[in-house]
Amino acid sequence: MSSIASPIISVSNLSKTYGSGFTALNNINLDIAKGEIFALLGPNGAGKTTLISIICGIANLTTGTVKVNGHDIAKDYRAARSLIGLVPQELHTDAFESVWATVTFSRGLFGKPRNPALIEKILKDLSLWDKKDNNIITLSGGMKRRVMIAKALSHEPQILFLDEPTAGVDVELRKGMWEVVRELRAAGVTVILTTHYIEEAEEMADRIGVINKGEIVLIEQKSVLMQKLGQKKLKLYLQGRIDAIPVELAPYKLELLDDGTELVYTYDTTSERSGITSLLSDLRAAGIRFKDLDTTQSSLEDIFVSLVRT
Repeated sequence: MSSIASPIISVSNLSKTYGSGFTALNNINLDIAKGEIFALLGPNGAGKTTLISIICGIANLTTGTVKVNGHDIAKDYRAARSLIGLVPQELHTDAFESVWATVTFSRGLFGKPRNPALIEKILKDLSLWDKKDNNIITLSGGMKRRVMIAKALSHEPQILFLDEPTAGVDVELRKGMWEVVRELRAAGVTVILTTHYIEEAEEMADRIGVINKGEIVLIEQKSVLMQKLGQKKLKLYLQGRIDAIPVELAPYKLELLDDGTELVYTYDTTSERSGITSLLSDLRAAGIRFKDLDTTQSSLEDIFVSLVRT
């Protein structure tokens, strides 16, 4: 599925079947390069959190292997896990601890020596420094999520997993988090995020994977994905209403909308010929006149919906 020479994460033939017989993941193959931002998109129940949990060593796989910088997550758990920071979807923090105490404690859990200067830098980077003495219970939801990121970064991981990092976070804070993620990537941290927000992947990711019903249906460079699957729609606003599309225009696969007053032509942006010139000529020959037109490009959301539609 990938041609990455020496991936920092390598998932091979991974499957997860529960005792009930339900297969949550089916034959997943995924390589993630050092220093990239990889977005994993998928509807609820697609297997995103299960996959992250297995890579992080929280859940067991049924078959297959997972290696983190060459360390097998099952055979060499401690070495693999020490490279990973995880920000789970659910907010789990000791509500009555201060921000400083909980982040410092988290570093100690990985056997790392005390490093107040590093903790200070992390809190400042996440705009938490002025809250360092506050008990976590007093913070907003967005601030609590930042504390989760600070905890995940406290042991200086090379890889950061963000499971739905901006769920329930307002737009301004979401954009602030995007900035934090970009800075982490600039510092050499590999970031893997799952998200429901299409614009999050579109804004940040280098590559995008789409998972549906426990199977990866696509992995692609974001730019290539947008180009390969992106379509443009040409919308023609007609001068008069028509009841049906003339038979001679059938090859264009036009859609008739808005009670017969709009025609929509969909074309591939990557093909050499769009067909627009011949369409306009054939419309004129068919006696169909239009008063205006506009074009729209497919968004990543349109692409995503078309991939997971069943």
